[in-house]
Amino acid sequence: MPLEATLIVVDNSEYMRNGDYHPNRFQAQSDAVTTLFQTKVDSNPENTVGFMTMAAKGPEVLVTHTKDLGQILSAIHSAQDKIGGAADIPTAIAVAQLALKHRSNKNLRQRIIVFVASPLEGQGADEKYMVRLAKKLKKNNVAVDFVAFGDGIEEGERSILKTFIDTVNSGDNSHYLAVPAGTHLLSDMILNSPLLAGDRGIPEEAMGDVASGSAPGGGGFEFGVDPSLDPELAMALRMSMEEEQARQAAAVQATTGASAPASSSTPAAASSSTQAPSAPANPTAPPAAAEDEEDEEAMLQRALALSQGQDVEMADHAGEEESEEDAIKRAIEMSMKGDNQQK
Repeated sequence: MPLEATLIVVDNSEYMRNGDYHPNRFQAQSDAVTTLFQTKVDSNPENTVGFMTMAAKGPEVLVTHTKDLGQILSAIHSAQDKIGGAADIPTAIAVAQLALKHRSNKNLRQRIIVFVASPLEGQGADEKYMVRLAKKLKKNNVAVDFVAFGDGIEEGERSILKTFIDTVNSGDNSHYLAVPAGTHLLSDMILNSPLLAGDRGIPEEAMGDVASGSAPGGGGFEFGVDPSLDPELAMALRMSMEEEQARQAAAVQATTGASAPASSSTPAAASSSTQAPSAPANPTAPPAAAEDEEDEEAMLQRALALSQGQDVEMADHAGEEESEEDAIKRAIEMSMKGDNQQK
């Protein structure tokens, strides 16, 4: 956890009365200051936090270095009665640097966190002057974080505050965070941003992209849950997602496998349809088999008659069947021959 002395510079200009952040800009900023203080002090017992304003009659340090939340809350209440005027960012940063220089514990690294919710004016709108100030801070090993919201978010591709951060940045120790108005809380967006990643022991890559303000209430975390606050819930959600993905993959595989046999059976159906005209020849096979059975039975009957000494006409196998009248005549003749032989 970083060992730091932090000075928070708040915007108390007339723009802080705007209600586009719930309940208003100043109150949203005050909640964010409380979150910053608590996170900084909790990360390391040696850390200290100061508080100052940069508008009204001019920049004013209300708390130098403290670990007492009560002093910060008292300073916020005092600053609420001093809303007015325009913000003087360069002067406020210079005063903050001077206050950090006189910190009691010289082992604490220096950091300034500036809230900007009003348009840049005066020297703050002069990019060259701001770049020179950033180089001076970098030379004195002072890290700077900008939290831009409301009118502090610059329009267009060029951003003086971003240029300032790029200049003062050393080893990725400075950050720029823009938080547009929305349903999210300013304090939550700061808590889940790279500004407090080191204090919370979380890699900056895992904090999500909240600088653009695109992350809703979840703060950019996967499933909207901070793994450091509830690791069991985060793990359960991840396992549930993996199981659902595996189930969907199996369903897709099963659908693909079922469609393959269906497509292969289509040619077979087509070939069977082409062979359909030759199918009527098959029904003649059962009658032919029946005729063979009848011929065999007739041959057995004739053989039996011969074995009994009876005269049997060996009719042609291919001849026509005898009529019923011829059969009666032949039966009478055979019976008469039998009587004569007995006499």
